[in-house]
Amino acid sequence: MVLPTVILPGYLAGAIAYRPLEAALNGLGFPTVTVPLKASDWLVTLGGRPVSPILAALDTTVQQALTTFNASQVNLVGHSAGGWIARIYLGDQTYYGQVWQRHPIVNTLITLGTPHRSQERWTKRNLDFVNGNYPGAFYSTVRYVCVAGKAAYGSKNWRFADWFTYQSYELTCGKGECWGDGVTPVDAAHLPGAQNLTLEGVMHSPKTVGATVQAPVWYGSPTPLKQWLTYLN
Repeated sequence: MVLPTVILPGYLAGAIAYRPLEAALNGLGFPTVTVPLKASDWLVTLGGRPVSPILAALDTTVQQALTTFNASQVNLVGHSAGGWIARIYLGDQTYYGQVWQRHPIVNTLITLGTPHRSQERWTKRNLDFVNGNYPGAFYSTVRYVCVAGKAAYGSKNWRFADWFTYQSYELTCGKGECWGDGVTPVDAAHLPGAQNLTLEGVMHSPKTVGATVQAPVWYGSPTPLKQWLTYLN
């Protein structure tokens, strides 16, 4: 039996950006739904505030998927911040008054370009909670697959794209001169104990700053998709 897959969008992103990925997975025989978020749903989480509303939306979608597909487990695909938010969802420690403890119903967690650590002041609050309570591939019953893109090198020069990349990498891992997907450095996108993949030429998202083409290759593009799709089996 192929388990249903739930896609959790990245920070400040709405579900609409993930419809092509959702459609591609469904077309390949993997029943998939996306958490129906709007960009505005993230506003209450700004400044390092709790991501509890996002977790609640994720849980509603997961429970609906279990019922719709008559399944006992799901696979989760978290893009960018969606990856570390999913790690909170798996966990059994109290997060702002709520214990989610959903690891028994998650078979595989695939994170795409997720910054699993950060030096950024506000993001660090939530990530310190995640990494302090659930370091690495924490639950042995869950398969963790962490996918990084290697497409942009951070450097200090006059081009805005390079400057943005450098600043993003530095805020994430403390150094700007390294490889990543234009937003998340390769090292930060991997977790100890996980199945860690690095995909050449893959940008963070379809709208990555600094992309030289209108529709850059990102994690959900056909070729990269084939490289992590097998982990949904």
